[in-house]
Amino acid sequence: VQLQAFGGGLVQAGGSLRLSCAASRRTNSNNGMGWFRQASGKEREWVASISWRGGDTNYADSVKGRFTISRDNAKNIVYLQMNNLKPEDTAVYYCAVSRYSGVTTHLDSYRYWGQGTLVTVSS
Repeated sequence: VQLQAFGGGLVQAGGSLRLSCAASRRTNSNNGMGWFRQASGKEREWVASISWRGGDTNYADSVKGRFTISRDNAKNIVYLQMNNLKPEDTAVYYCAVSRYSGVTTHLDSYRYWGQGTLVTVSS
């Protein structure tokens, strides 16, 4: 499975962006999806996850109430709507396919990764 993330860019603090991640095909099993990010000089961190059917979601405390993850299984796309962006949200954002159908926060639980899209939030 190949993942293509897009939608990143430069935005002012308080602004919004919507990231999209398109999968080349469905996996053979029903998989949860997640978004991670990696700021310059820092480790990759989990941002949000969504279950296979989309009924369960989970967010890092740093983005809760500002970011929304969703998915369209018919199109094999997962989204990350980011509102009220802050300079500390600046990072390369990666989407990933989980090994499991539910939500999971652990990096090792994800088996396929996209190439990342850069989000830069100016103050």
